[in-house]
Amino acid sequence: METYLHEYLTMLRVEKNLATNTIEAYERDLNVYLAFIVEEGSLASIKDISQEEIRFFIRSLSQMDLAPASVARIFSSIRSYHAFISDEGYCNENPSLQLVAPKMPKKLPDILSVEEMNRIIQSVETKTSVGKRDQAILEMLYSCGLRVSELCDLSVSELFFDEELIRVTGKGNKQRIVPLGKNIKEILNQYLIHARPTLAKNASIGNVFLSQNGKSLTRMSIYNIVKKWVNIAEIHKPVSPHTFRHSFATHMLEGGADLRFVQVMLGHSDITTTQIYTHLDKTTLSEIHRQYHPRS
Repeated sequence: METYLHEYLTMLRVEKNLATNTIEAYERDLNVYLAFIVEEGSLASIKDISQEEIRFFIRSLSQMDLAPASVARIFSSIRSYHAFISDEGYCNENPSLQLVAPKMPKKLPDILSVEEMNRIIQSVETKTSVGKRDQAILEMLYSCGLRVSELCDLSVSELFFDEELIRVTGKGNKQRIVPLGKNIKEILNQYLIHARPTLAKNASIGNVFLSQNGKSLTRMSIYNIVKKWVNIAEIHKPVSPHTFRHSFATHMLEGGADLRFVQVMLGHSDITTTQIYTHLDKTTLSEIHRQYHPRS
């Protein structure tokens, strides 16, 4: 067992070029695991380890009141180790292959109230082109519930002001239609007319939101914009662009919107969920958005 572990750690260092701290974490996890296997069982070698031994070990970790994240990390180390042993031909089967990783409890991000959201958006100084852009970004994150990547990639050609809709390309290149409320429509239009032309340096870049250098904004740029105006608004809680997205969904549901509609608006990737919601047409989406969203 010690020989195989040494070879595995060497592979992590040489072939995968993992950081020293990461390799040390793998080593700690696996030393605990292998010591448990040796102490609790009567196995002659690592080839004799079965799914039941691994399950027993994981259960013992849970009984020790380890954090779920720690249990999940150790399980990941074990599965990676056994995959290596199997791939190298040191044993015929991988006992961890059919095991399911321990479920991690889902922790929801902090929610901004409608009043807090208003404070942030209204704190933006809109006399400059950058200010108009930042206000439009914050309003778009909240009013449309976009992911940061979706906001960065959004192009001018995907804005349909006459229909009060935008076309969003989400995960897996899946497209969805999201309504534009009256408030964001006006703010976005002001930005496009009075601010974006002063930022645009290259006509070939069709992204809606541009940096001062005329380039498309990055995820970090959006994060910094959000952080800047949250601090100015004196909101003393952790806030990220995803907080805007989650607040969007929460406020919609609190206002009485059907969960299915919110799922469609967010562009969730679960196939079962998506199939249920495909009957909602554009008109229904727009009507419900105007009815339930506080900034429509």
